[in-house]
Amino acid sequence: MEKEIGRVTHYFSHLNVAAVELSDTISVGDRVHFYGHTTDFVETVESMEVEHKHVQTAGPGDDVAIHVLQHVREHDKLFKEI
Repeated sequence: MEKEIGRVTHYFSHLNVAAVELSDTISVGDRVHFYGHTTDFVETVESMEVEHKHVQTAGPGDDVAIHVLQHVREHDKLFKEI
């Protein structure tokens, strides 16, 4: 079971980082699913930052940078496994 928690607003390919605008809470260790027109993969959140500071948890309204293992695209949806 999954719940939508945000959308990708930018992808930094040189860093393998997805910028995501959150609509719900996310924490390091959560299993997340990136899904879009050509994107579909699941991974565990290993690290994330808010305003260039490492955080363990981020919430609604935060713009979070999440290190990803695969390429994501703007407007891809982010789901959290619940």
